[in-house]
Amino acid sequence: TSRVRWVRQRQRQPHGGGPRVSGPNVGNRVDVVLGAQWGDEGKGKVVDLLAQDADMVCRCQGGNNAGHTVVVDSVEYDFHLLPSGIINPSVTAFIGNGVVIHLPGLFEEAEKNEKKGKGQSVVIVLGTTKKGIGPVYSAKAARSGLRICDLLSDFEEFSERYKVLAQQYKSMYPTLEIDIDGELEKLKAYVDRIKPMVQDGVYYMYEALHGRPKKILVEGANAALLDIDFGTYPFVTSSNCTVGGVCTGLGMPPQNVGEVYGVVKAYTTRVGIGAFPSEQDNEIGDLLQTRGKEVGVTTGRKRRCGWLDLVLVKYAHMINGFTALALTKLDILDVFEEIKVGVAYKVDEELVPYFPANQEVLHKVEVQYETLPGWKSDTSTARTFEELPENAQKYVRFIEDQLGVPGKSVFYSASSDHILTIAPFSNRVAGLLRSLKTWKSHGI
Repeated sequence: TSRVRWVRQRQRQPHGGGPRVSGPNVGNRVDVVLGAQWGDEGKGKVVDLLAQDADMVCRCQGGNNAGHTVVVDSVEYDFHLLPSGIINPSVTAFIGNGVVIHLPGLFEEAEKNEKKGKGQSVVIVLGTTKKGIGPVYSAKAARSGLRICDLLSDFEEFSERYKVLAQQYKSMYPTLEIDIDGELEKLKAYVDRIKPMVQDGVYYMYEALHGRPKKILVEGANAALLDIDFGTYPFVTSSNCTVGGVCTGLGMPPQNVGEVYGVVKAYTTRVGIGAFPSEQDNEIGDLLQTRGKEVGVTTGRKRRCGWLDLVLVKYAHMINGFTALALTKLDILDVFEEIKVGVAYKVDEELVPYFPANQEVLHKVEVQYETLPGWKSDTSTARTFEELPENAQKYVRFIEDQLGVPGKSVFYSASSDHILTIAPFSNRVAGLLRSLKTWKSHGI
């Protein structure tokens, strides 16, 4: 559940130079913004920047368990399902495959109570948002779920299937209460309202990709380490929130994926339970939590905080193939004398060359840190990379050197009302891009 509170200026230069096209049979490219940690990296802020000259913004997976908050002209917008790029009045917002109708009620709570009632002593508490995302994806995998196309096709047939499904769940979980007739009445009222906004997604995306030149932006929800397949299972979400989810969620081929922006917070946070190797359950973690205002949008829970874990981010890069990084909230580290960065894991005194998949192993890893000098000065007023303190520049360059992600990167502050700078992380990338205008002139 990302938390981005940002006042942006309406009048600012657009970011991009139009879609990248590599051949007549490929079509428009789709730029993707993904979380590179456990979420909460500030994806909404990056999307809001990139969406300024977009023609289309998309959400492709997940559900309303994500939270992006953007403040525009003193008006606060909270997004949970819609792409936050919809703030741009000139874009078309598109929600891809993944919208499945679920049965209401405290399904997850009923399931937990049912397990306790049967005397199951071990009940895995995932710390979910209780938005029904898990049950929806469970129904999808079981091929019993009801989709939007079912709702809009034949409501009588839909109603019969809904009643059967509801009875099945009530027999499984006796504590689950469902007002079947009442819910069907609500759903029927939705039909006329949403029907004009629903189209065949595969055909719609194909037309968007192969029609006139168009800039298409995909806003990922959650993050790599919350992916159902590659995340820190079982403490993950129910969808594929890595780059593969873009293709399966939107029904588009991988050849149309363009830039892949990995959003990285300058330290690490996590909501809920699960292994967190670099967590600082101490005064350092408390200071990061307080300065970063680390509270989840959807749940209101405080986020656990720790040093930046580059083993984790490298793993996310292996899966997603980031072409650029967006580094956020560097200014939260302004007060530290020294800053640690996790660069390797040890298990039983042996270096582990990969990110462990097993939770028990991940709980045992010993993080190997590099200690870097802090800068002990305010970075929130900086507007170019050169204006950052020398040690802050070294911190940013250290991240790039460790990850080896080529190309441009976006850097900005958590507390500033403006973008601080748009710049590559080191001199190895040709030229510093000093402003949005120069970024556009480079055709990025």
